[in-house]
Amino acid sequence: MKRLSLLLVAFACVAVSGAQDRRGAASPAFLDKTAEVGLDFTHVNGATGELLLPEVIGAGGALFDYDNDGDLDLFAVQSGPLRRGAAGGEALPRSRLFRNDLSGAGPLHFTDVTERSGIAATAYGMGAAVGDIDNDGWTDVYLTGLGAAQMLRNNGNGSFSDVTAASRTNDARWSTSASFVDYDADGWLDLFVVHYVNFGLDMKRGCFSAGSARDYCNPAVYEAVPARLLHNDRDGTFSDVSARAGLERLAGRGLGVLAADVNGDGWPDLYVANDGDPNHLWINERGSGRFRDEALLTGVALNRTGQAQGSMGIDAGDVDGDGDQDFFVTNLDNEGNVFYRQVEAGLFEDRTVEAGLFRLGFTGFGTRLLDYDNDGWLDLIVVNGAVRHLAAQARRGDTYPLKQRSHLFRNDGRGRFIDVSEAGGPAFSQLQVGRGVATGDLDNDGGVDVAVFNNNGPARVLMNQVGSTRHWLGVRVLDRRHPRDALQSRVTLVGSAGRATTRVVHTDGSYASASDPRVVFGLGLDAAARTIRVQWPGGLVEEFRGLAVDRYWVLEPGKPARMAPGAGK
Repeated sequence: MKRLSLLLVAFACVAVSGAQDRRGAASPAFLDKTAEVGLDFTHVNGATGELLLPEVIGAGGALFDYDNDGDLDLFAVQSGPLRRGAAGGEALPRSRLFRNDLSGAGPLHFTDVTERSGIAATAYGMGAAVGDIDNDGWTDVYLTGLGAAQMLRNNGNGSFSDVTAASRTNDARWSTSASFVDYDADGWLDLFVVHYVNFGLDMKRGCFSAGSARDYCNPAVYEAVPARLLHNDRDGTFSDVSARAGLERLAGRGLGVLAADVNGDGWPDLYVANDGDPNHLWINERGSGRFRDEALLTGVALNRTGQAQGSMGIDAGDVDGDGDQDFFVTNLDNEGNVFYRQVEAGLFEDRTVEAGLFRLGFTGFGTRLLDYDNDGWLDLIVVNGAVRHLAAQARRGDTYPLKQRSHLFRNDGRGRFIDVSEAGGPAFSQLQVGRGVATGDLDNDGGVDVAVFNNNGPARVLMNQVGSTRHWLGVRVLDRRHPRDALQSRVTLVGSAGRATTRVVHTDGSYASASDPRVVFGLGLDAAARTIRVQWPGGLVEEFRGLAVDRYWVLEPGKPARMAPGAGK
């Protein structure tokens, strides 16, 4: 009887985790279609044997619709040689922009349009953030990096202009992740940037593994650096208001960042994942322009044993269906990742073990909460890759022994996550040095796809094979004052059975990456039309009724919902 029960459980997991082919056999939930879709990008970390810390930290990328044609394009961040003379006069490797050429029923395909876009990003890159800085309806890009940052303004004609100097957004420090957020509710997106450590090529340290072999250093050997807040002055320039905002009081080795209204007061707060330091939760003091760190008071600074961890990636979402935001943070392989459940307004508890998410032996970086099977519950993806040499791989002669497999967890709707990595497909058993991950529906079929950005390896596209087999409803929410995505809007779907499902519009989180701002609600087998309620930043609430499913809709206040161009079955 026990064996029969186990077989039934295993069958149930396969049935909900993978699609079924015509013979009834389970097919993978995701397929690696990188070569098929024409994505050709390999990250170069510039390692020369010196074991310099920046080599193992980058990089990420972005999924965003740069040309406003209704499908997601892809930006991959490049690093290159740390010592620029090492290029030997050759052209430096560049970050690349790939246009999505999806049209009608044709296959998904990416075209490298870097040259024609005018983007010349040759700095030692780390990550990408996306947002419309001038409210013209075209999404701009901010690139973080070691010793230099870059602001790329979208010209609306397929090209970008480097406005870093003109906008006063350069950064000579080591910036990692960034978030566009309207922290003062003036209708213009500001920019929050986290920094890692004070590092220079002349500050090389000699570090060793437990076996006395030379290895990459722990970041604790370098000084932590405070985060930076840039206020959008509405004239194409930004002002550094970090000191005035109170951010310079507290330094941390920051890697991940997410904007979220944690306490429900209508003002976006800022959560920072720090590597080896307590995480920061900068609470917005309601329009005063100041922030205070309340990570310890709210329960998200440390794990349940009171320890600061080596945190990298972060995401937030309503995991348990109670209407508020929970946090998930990735950490080092000897610590385990952490799930912080919001138990009451603005208060969290470490519920990692209870949620079935405690794992040792993997160093997590990029992570996203996504309903990959469209059953109405947020699932979880984590890409992994070590930061110090893995002894077993080194003994086998691996020249870059940091490779680990990725994880896919399915939310069972009862408070626990099930590891379905095997059913996720071969992409989840492949060893790689995972860093950034971005999610978005690349082919507009309702199934959320995944872009993985590997360190010193290829970027990969994992296409969802499951989501489109169930019903769904997708929305893009535009700002009430300007033709851009209304970041931090709360979007609630009222189900036919009365259950309310809430998502928040955001592109930030994960690690050094930016994702699709559109919200996709999984509906399972229910094809009934739906009501969507949107609460915009500032408090305005409006309902949109009778929305047909298996479609993307564009929602603006005071206007009827309209179908998104080319987006839906």
